[in-house]
Amino acid sequence: MNETDKTKKVATPQQQASAVEMQAAGRGELSQEELDELVASSDTGARTPPGLVGKLILTVALCWSLFQLWIASPLPFMLDFAIISATDARAVHLAFALFLAFMAYPAERSPFQLGLGIGVPLILSGLFIYGAPGDMPAWWIGLIAAGLIAAILLGSPKNRVPLWEWLLALIAAAAALYVFYYSDELGRRVGAPLRQDLVVAVIGLMLLLEATRRSLGPALMIVATVFLVYTFLGPYMPSIIAHRGNSLTEVANHQWITTEGVFGIALGVSTSFVFLFVLFGALLDKAGAGNYFIQVAFSLMGHMRGGPAKAAVVSSAMTGLISGSSIANVVTTGTFTIPLMKKVGFSSEKAGAVEVASSVNGQIMPPVMGAAAFLMVEYVGIPYFDVVKHAFLPATISYIALVYIVHLEAMKAGMEGLPRSYTPPPILRRLLTGAFIIAGICALSLAVYYGMGWIRPAFGANSPYVVFALLTAAYVALLWVASREEPLQIDDPDAPVAALPLPGPTVRSGLHYILPVVVLVWALMVDRLSPGLSAFWATAYMIFILVTQRPLMVWLRGADRSGNTSTGRALRSGADDLVDGLISGARNMIGIGIATATAGIIVGAVSQTGVGSALADVVEVLSGGNLLAILALTAVLSLILGMGLPTTANYIVVSALLAPVIVTLGQQNGLIVPLIAVHLFVFYFGIMADVTPPVGLASFAAAAVSGGDPIRTGVVAFFYSLRTAALPFLFIFNTDLLLIDVGWVQGIFVFVTATIAMLLFAAATQGWFLVRNRIWESAALLLIAFTIFRPGFFWSYAYPPFEERPGSEFVQALEDSDPGEGLRLRISGLNDIGTPVEFAALLPVPAGETGEDRLAAAGIELIQDGDRTVIDNVAFDSPAQEAGLDWDQTILAVQAPVATPSSYWIYVPAFLLLGLLVWAQRRRAGPAETSQSGKDARHA
Repeated sequence: MNETDKTKKVATPQQQASAVEMQAAGRGELSQEELDELVASSDTGARTPPGLVGKLILTVALCWSLFQLWIASPLPFMLDFAIISATDARAVHLAFALFLAFMAYPAERSPFQLGLGIGVPLILSGLFIYGAPGDMPAWWIGLIAAGLIAAILLGSPKNRVPLWEWLLALIAAAAALYVFYYSDELGRRVGAPLRQDLVVAVIGLMLLLEATRRSLGPALMIVATVFLVYTFLGPYMPSIIAHRGNSLTEVANHQWITTEGVFGIALGVSTSFVFLFVLFGALLDKAGAGNYFIQVAFSLMGHMRGGPAKAAVVSSAMTGLISGSSIANVVTTGTFTIPLMKKVGFSSEKAGAVEVASSVNGQIMPPVMGAAAFLMVEYVGIPYFDVVKHAFLPATISYIALVYIVHLEAMKAGMEGLPRSYTPPPILRRLLTGAFIIAGICALSLAVYYGMGWIRPAFGANSPYVVFALLTAAYVALLWVASREEPLQIDDPDAPVAALPLPGPTVRSGLHYILPVVVLVWALMVDRLSPGLSAFWATAYMIFILVTQRPLMVWLRGADRSGNTSTGRALRSGADDLVDGLISGARNMIGIGIATATAGIIVGAVSQTGVGSALADVVEVLSGGNLLAILALTAVLSLILGMGLPTTANYIVVSALLAPVIVTLGQQNGLIVPLIAVHLFVFYFGIMADVTPPVGLASFAAAAVSGGDPIRTGVVAFFYSLRTAALPFLFIFNTDLLLIDVGWVQGIFVFVTATIAMLLFAAATQGWFLVRNRIWESAALLLIAFTIFRPGFFWSYAYPPFEERPGSEFVQALEDSDPGEGLRLRISGLNDIGTPVEFAALLPVPAGETGEDRLAAAGIELIQDGDRTVIDNVAFDSPAQEAGLDWDQTILAVQAPVATPSSYWIYVPAFLLLGLLVWAQRRRAGPAETSQSGKDARHA
């Protein structure tokens, strides 16, 4: 196994705990052998037995990748062969994941895990017997549970697969394939399952939860079990969350037979999109791109203050672009970056915390976002391009702020960068060179964009072949450039660093790795293909590069990166890389496939029981209706629900439970938030659970690499991540940060000002700006940052943006407003369950000559009942219906926008205060104090 393979492994929670115990016993940083064992992956499975069984596991993983490539490609439709529907594909996808989960993951036998493995089947069997139809014997449910418990008690060796685990794997796969083989019959008897349907559903649910325990640890299994208990025992719950309860027939039908539960949207997204992106990342890493990204980051940033830490942030950002796991990011880049950070002066805890903060941030960075981007497309109902556009700015600002935090830490400790092996040119020459490079990239981008636009009409159906030929020409040219440089080697992080690699040769040695990413971005952003088809074409081109780069290097350089000088051997090595990449991509997907299926149980329980409305009531009672308290409680609940869950399952759970809470309670308290902002809010806080103690799986993984204390690492990482925690609150109230209804010029302005504000926020929370902050300076920095982020907050007190009028003046307010403006309406009515509520609605003003014309264009009919203005009817698919209006609601008040001076004028006093603060700190920034501050920080 090469070093790249080793670093792709990820520690399970149990392995992380054992590592912490070893560190607590005084062993400190783990050896390479211990680290290799520690990170036996929760992504790929820790068991590959020798002999035929091990080869079978690898073969099944290879077949899974080939199946996913087949259903994603246009070939089934071109050949009219083996066309598989989306629902059937989900069943096959889950069958592969379940089979490999039982074959590749030995069951943990700690007392807690063993108790959980026995207890959950007992609880589920009791629930299923309680809810079973009266004419059905209960013994068969007990028999299923007894068989599963017996298999767990018999043990799960790590070096072989015993007979009982073969049975579990085959039965679990068969339960999933049942939906595939009987899809037509199941479709004809929806809501009236047969006895065999119930048997299969019971077996499937029990084995899915056991597979979850093996591959993902206890957290998701416990959460899903709690929701199943709630589904059956609704009448016995506290009154605020009670419901009528559901029978086994209803649960089995909802969770396993239909697409509302296990086989729902989440598993569909995993099948259609996520697998291909994970496979694309695995192939890119197998080709050598992972090491290339790290080396480029170090060559460009290693010479700066705290350079290795800044390079760790940048390399983690590049890895996070294609990765679906924050813990995988930590281990992939951390085994190289953490030791180098320690060499330049970072403590073990701070080095691990920087890696954790940057790796977790990779999950909020488009285009993949830990697979959440594709789920948002389905849940929010907007195009993928819009999801990327809305998520890009906050993620970029967060990464810039993290680089600045690293810089501040380096300043505190008086650190220097790593030595360079060359003398940099003068600053003016570097600026000119940078300007020419940027101009060249822009010119090339325009040429490619308009060139592609010309190719399509000119060549028609043959244009894909022309585009492929042009890409291949660019690939060969870039490979020729790379052949002029020495091949990149995977450095030993424990070896002394004599000098940094040269930036130019390092960048030129792997430019061809950018081409598949270009194909992906082009297909997604320009051609606007579906994410699945875009990932397929990018993966197909990545396969072409993986197979051909070694023989082409032999032809161009005389040897490939492994030293092969024979074209035949290089071609075989390329084919081996391809097979290894396909297997690695499939094994990386086992946990994600299981996670999306298990999260589907939670989503199904939410839709079946209506717990979302009950949870909104709980949050409202606890918050007392205060808007900030509502958001804070939702953030805390997202953190709790996200503990121990992988990114994909994490987002599914928190969005299903908590996104409706913010929307509902926000409307009732006068805050109208776009749905994408709400989903990003809960997503940000869900992934923060990977950082925060006591769970903080990413912090445990980083501590195992650094030899530091995991709890302290998590605490430091949390403070580094405060900027990420602040952003969701800010874009809830200022949606300009998400580029919603923002043009290019304003978007650039928002980016610049928001970046300045986030840097000031980081300086305030780190207690250091130009020198160590005094208390009033940190408070002033926070005030300035908040003012820049939300210029309208203070401005609205001097110039209210809305004029409030009674509901009886609604028609007149429509006439007085300009078309396209939004009227805010305060509405009284009933919610979905018949409870009286008040809420806010935003109605765009339609075109029309008079107020009555605009009222009709909005789709509203009114009646006047004394002093009450009542909505008598709302037209179907009208602007009023989209705004949430309905018949028999009362319009209490209308808030019409009024002309006010630009809120950006508040920037003038804010920047004057910033100038005063800079002047005060520069007066103190003498050499003596700066030196003493560095000594103090090092002593601390």
